[in-house]
Amino acid sequence: MLKKIFTWWNGATIGALFDIGRRAKKVGEDEYGNSYFEEPHATVEGRKRRYVIYKGYAEPSKIPVDWHGWMHYTFDEPPTKTPFKLKSWELPHRPNLTGTLFAYKPDNSLANAGKKLEEKNSYESWRP
Repeated sequence: MLKKIFTWWNGATIGALFDIGRRAKKVGEDEYGNSYFEEPHATVEGRKRRYVIYKGYAEPSKIPVDWHGWMHYTFDEPPTKTPFKLKSWELPHRPNLTGTLFAYKPDNSLANAGKKLEEKNSYESWRP
């Protein structure tokens, strides 16, 4: 309970949950468990405010492409009403893996000490 009160990075705080729950209605949820909300009335700018409440750590790269488009007003309808179709050449969405065990580690890097390239192929000095 104290975690919800004082930490904003572990999902939404109690104040944010209360405010969003009071002003907006839930529109949907994505495959990562993030919940999306929209206010019923437009603001002075003429747009309805949209919110996301992250499940777990607040990481914006966890928003899939279809919900990202809706959050940034690229699509008027949320993906729950009008599903987003991926093109044949598009890969499925993956969150940013930097800082995790699944992060990319190139060969010959300090983080990937197990894989060593041969000396002659790993580096070529620049000669002007």
